[in-house]
Amino acid sequence: MGDRGGAGGSRRRRTGSRPSSQGGGGPAAAEEEVRDVGPGGRAGAAPAPAPDKDKNGDSDVGSGHWDLRCHRLQDSLFSSDSGFSNYRGILNWCVVMLANVFAVAAFQVEKRLAVGALTEQAGLLLHVVNTILCFPAAVALLLESITPVGSVLALMAYTILFLKLFSYRDVNLWCRERRAKAKAKAAPAGKKANGGAAQRAVSYPDNLTYRDLYYFLCAPTLCYELNFPRSPRIRKRFLLRRLLEMLFLTQLQVGLIQQWMVPTIQNSMKPFKDMDYSRIIERLLKLAVPNHLIWLIFFYWFFHSCMNAVAELMQFGDREFYRDWWNSESVTYFWQNWNIPVHKWCLRHFYKPMLRRGSSKWVARTGVFFASAFFHEYLVSIPLHMFRLWAFTGMMAQIPLAWIVSRFFQGNYGNAAVWLTLIIGQPVAVLMYVHDYYVLNYEAPVAGA
Repeated sequence: MGDRGGAGGSRRRRTGSRPSSQGGGGPAAAEEEVRDVGPGGRAGAAPAPAPDKDKNGDSDVGSGHWDLRCHRLQDSLFSSDSGFSNYRGILNWCVVMLANVFAVAAFQVEKRLAVGALTEQAGLLLHVVNTILCFPAAVALLLESITPVGSVLALMAYTILFLKLFSYRDVNLWCRERRAKAKAKAAPAGKKANGGAAQRAVSYPDNLTYRDLYYFLCAPTLCYELNFPRSPRIRKRFLLRRLLEMLFLTQLQVGLIQQWMVPTIQNSMKPFKDMDYSRIIERLLKLAVPNHLIWLIFFYWFFHSCMNAVAELMQFGDREFYRDWWNSESVTYFWQNWNIPVHKWCLRHFYKPMLRRGSSKWVARTGVFFASAFFHEYLVSIPLHMFRLWAFTGMMAQIPLAWIVSRFFQGNYGNAAVWLTLIIGQPVAVLMYVHDYYVLNYEAPVAGA
């Protein structure tokens, strides 16, 4: 009875203190009303439902003056007691920023070599220490939270950076050697430092600036020069067409992969598991069509749309990113013409240096294929966390394949043989990697369980 009387008294006091419709009602009445209301809403009433929360866990912003508390007991995210462990964004930041660290380190080494503060042997040692292929590989292998797609993109970025810095070091070394010979002959150094007579040509060591370095790192080429050919202006219509192509073809590739290629690969797992060779061949031929179509779209998207867009923005004059590889009558001609930036790098920094050191053409060509095979395997096996050497074997198999095609096929027959190897060879490698990845990551845990 006392409790009821108390509750009833509280209600009577609140009712009595409520201002009438004709009165103004002072602050004391409002304070008393708020003081009588408990956490559950009205005194003596059932607890009110908790306010709705958005996807971030915050209370509904429409609750107004009822949100009397906005703090709770909690630790900072960097504290060990918080239990927070999702630092993927910081990892992505490190991947982006550390690329600049390697580039700046190579730049500082070259600056000191130019003024004689370092010997060539010490500079070479520092460049070797600054080798960047091991860092992304270690991160991709040790951190399980990184997806295969993210690993591929990171490894591709660092591989491109490695090739660019390799060329940057080589060209500056050649300039120093030329300068030393010119001094020995008492002739002006760097008169034709880049083989051209362009206006405002830069000579060594005036090229060692951050502006020059980052222009090269962003330019659509792997080979460094002191004076790149430049286009006179940015063609806005040309750039807009390339950007629209990039947008459209990106969506097209994603759609074809999701709706056509992935279901075909999934349907190919059971024949591989059962070793049903007739079904394997049937699935392989069925996969060859979407795989080849996507590869052709990717070629146009990357080598024409993307690289031309970047070149236009940077007014980079050399637009020979590919030649007529579709007319290839030999495997060798295809590899020399479908990816000109890589071909120029291999020719300039790998093939010709081997010839100058006394290697035969066959040994130098084999060395180029070996290096290409290493990078193909590097970009595939590390993201998938498995080493099967299918990509390496496929690239090295190009050497005997090139001999067979050139020996037994000529003219249009040779061109047809090249197209056949492209249509069939790639799906074989794709299926082998997908099968091994499926067995390693999906069947093995089930069997263990």
